[in-house]
Amino acid sequence: MNISQRYRMFLPLLLSAAVLISPADSLAQVRTADPAARGVPLSAFPRLVKLSKHVYGYEEIRQPGFTTVSLIVLGKDGVLIADAQGSAAATQTMLDRIRTITTLPIKWYVVGSDHGDHTAGNHVLPTGIMYIVHPTSLAQLKRDSAAATATRPVVVPPMAMTGNVQVVDVGTTEVEVRFLGRAHTGGDLMVHLPKEQILFMSEAYLNRVFPAMRSAYPTEWARTIDAALSLDRVKRFVPGHGFIEKDKRSREELVAFRDAITSVITEATRLKSLGLSADEAAKRANWGAIGSWFLADQQGPVAVRRVWAEIDGQLR
Repeated sequence: MNISQRYRMFLPLLLSAAVLISPADSLAQVRTADPAARGVPLSAFPRLVKLSKHVYGYEEIRQPGFTTVSLIVLGKDGVLIADAQGSAAATQTMLDRIRTITTLPIKWYVVGSDHGDHTAGNHVLPTGIMYIVHPTSLAQLKRDSAAATATRPVVVPPMAMTGNVQVVDVGTTEVEVRFLGRAHTGGDLMVHLPKEQILFMSEAYLNRVFPAMRSAYPTEWARTIDAALSLDRVKRFVPGHGFIEKDKRSREELVAFRDAITSVITEATRLKSLGLSADEAAKRANWGAIGSWFLADQQGPVAVRRVWAEIDGQLR
């Protein structure tokens, strides 16, 4: 059964042009990144999820059918965005949806992840905005820019942040952009809103999505999540992929994701000890419960190779 067929099982929702859902709407949903299994039709996306008076999450569907999440903070005189979407069209749609909740200009942009599914549409963002980016991600964007085309340009911020915390006073609340350690990309930035007790984790947190390790630092990733879990004044952890959850459940799911990373490391290490080739190891991997998570078939072999590279000291 393909994705379109699966969605015919669900009655379409009556939606406005700018979908806005309350956090309570997800209380009874099953724990999965699969919209169909969760009972959410594709027609519900993109949608804004109100997290507080001035803060919204933005969920948009990307192929093969799970969400990419952005964070939107409404300031006194402007808007801060953390992560955009994976194409110019998707990012423009996000900007159009933001216009349904405020007429304020976009002033700040946080590069939580430097991967294309979060940055490929950045060239449609307004010019002259302030970019906040980790040095590692800035270096990657420069490399990406060298291979870019006229139809798929890469926006390279003028400079990187210094230190591990940068504070942005947007007028309505204080925003702390934090680097807690290497995780999914190496330049992973998170947005902490102490007043609202929210932490947007970008791709350091993939809710019910199999740990994607193409550019990851597996052992450090688990430690970075532990650092996030130990932060004061955080009740709600917002992922870069997968559904936005309520406070308690968001912590539970983040712990489950941290445990998924450690279980991947354990299984890949076991397979390496057997003297198998990487291809054979990927075929014989037993991922247990997380084997049913989104992208497990695709990301499992990638994870095996990445963990092996870490064991062999090839990650710098």
